Amino acid sequence: MVQKEFGDHMRSWRFIILIAIIALACIGSIYTAVTALRDGVKSEQADNSFLFLQMFTVSDGTLPTFVTFVSFLGPLVGIALGFDAVNTERNKGTLSRLLSQPIYRDDFILAKFTASLLLVAVVLYSLGFLVMGLGLFTIGYPPTPEEVMRVVLFLFVATVYVGFWLNLAILFSIRFRQAATSALSGIALWLFFTIFYSMLVGIIDKATAPADSSALSILLRHANRMLLLNRLSPAYLFSEATSTLLTPGVRSLGPLTTAQVIGAISSPLSLMQSILLSWPQLVGLIAATMICFGISYVLFMRQEVRSKG
Repeated sequence: MVQKEFGDHMRSWRFIILIAIIALACIGSIYTAVTALRDGVKSEQADNSFLFLQMFTVSDGTLPTFVTFVSFLGPLVGIALGFDAVNTERNKGTLSRLLSQPIYRDDFILAKFTASLLLVAVVLYSLGFLVMGLGLFTIGYPPTPEEVMRVVLFLFVATVYVGFWLNLAILFSIRFRQAATSALSGIALWLFFTIFYSMLVGIIDKATAPADSSALSILLRHANRMLLLNRLSPAYLFSEATSTLLTPGVRSLGPLTTAQVIGAISSPLSLMQSILLSWPQLVGLIAATMICFGISYVLFMRQEVRSKG
């Protein structure tokens, strides 16, 4: 079943068009990164020993970076692969015929998710290695083993992030009988968390911000509260995790006091320290994905499947 679903996705025009758009966008981001590096535009970190990672995070301003394209267009791939995973089978009448065979319901929903997630992983890792190959060819700067591991971990986090939107789309395809309704629901949530949620948190921040003359503990409590609200968004969790993995100079993801900064050595974090710093964000994304899948599983197992006619 997984092989059949994987092949159906690969042969669909919808998937081919989306991948073509994402591939063109990523190639454009590679060009801008190479132009920026050749023109001497460096990232904000002081240590230039991780120059190869800047292929993913640096731009000359004409186009967004590779990470920005993945965070913006990746959810669209997940939604496109999952919004009609179940309701189309139901509307065509093929779901009842399929489940009348010696196939368990849980195998059906697991095959839908596994095939789509496997395809997402293949696409993201292919694009990531394409960036690495073109970067090696154009700038002539070979990556270190640590840089390769950081890129591989970033692509894994991106796969989990797109997997969350895939699970959400499958949940809507189970909940709504019309594919258009499930697609619009997924796109609406994607727009909300990508664009409008940060605006909403900013409004709450302005409305509840204490005075500048307030005690340090009150200011820190407010900053941590706003940080917690931001981290309810999967897009924000993804941005924190990727910035930690691809920018070793990032040493903290929360507010720091002057006492905490004094005496700190200004040096990039090691790979293991960056993993530990981004571990809560990765666990949050995995937990959100598992929750969506669990809800989808329960809804699908409880739904009644009737044959047409």
